[in-house]
Amino acid sequence: MPTVPAEPGPFPFEVGSTALLVIDMQRDFLLPGGFGESLGNDVGQLARVVPPLAALLAAAREAGMLVVHTREGHEPDLSDCPPAKLRRGAPSLRIGDPGPYGRILVRGEHGHDIVDELAPLPGEVVLDKPGKGAFYATDLQQLLTGAGVTQLLVTGVTTEVCVHTTVREANDRGYECLVVSDCVGSYLPEFQRVGLQMIAAQGGIFGWVAPSSAVVTALSPATATVA
Repeated sequence: MPTVPAEPGPFPFEVGSTALLVIDMQRDFLLPGGFGESLGNDVGQLARVVPPLAALLAAAREAGMLVVHTREGHEPDLSDCPPAKLRRGAPSLRIGDPGPYGRILVRGEHGHDIVDELAPLPGEVVLDKPGKGAFYATDLQQLLTGAGVTQLLVTGVTTEVCVHTTVREANDRGYECLVVSDCVGSYLPEFQRVGLQMIAAQGGIFGWVAPSSAVVTALSPATATVA
């Protein structure tokens, strides 16, 4: 069984019962001019996640692991966007407004889709979610149950919002989660640091944390076995 050296301790996993979850690596969050930047954020903080995540994604695919991508966004009429979410914050562009990549966080628009470097392959699952957590108003639970998945390798953005929300709910649902530290990102370095600390605190209260290099190394024997 592959084992990842992690905090607060080793994370053993089986490829067949583990899924790689790639959360919201969308143009609207990562690219200049998108929703993330309209909130006053430095999108360069998220861009650094792309290379290690691309390498991890390739390793997971080679190992035959289930890969699930999520995208946060809304129907064109915004009927699934609560008014409280629509009003929150003080961005220069709000959800549904025209932006450089189409209407902000609207399904079917260019900005709503995943960045080219991490584009899903044909047959990979892409779940559209209207909220922060990957389980809310999606079929993620049914998908994982049907695939026999009990463990998650969690990646994506942002660490303190959609990643944390998903991991906390996954923990309550009984999943063991390893958050891959350099494959999650925050616009704010302090939030990144504290967000990761909170996952593994108190003996792994929400899960485990490890860098992608350790996960890719652990996947290598599994890849050889599958081949």
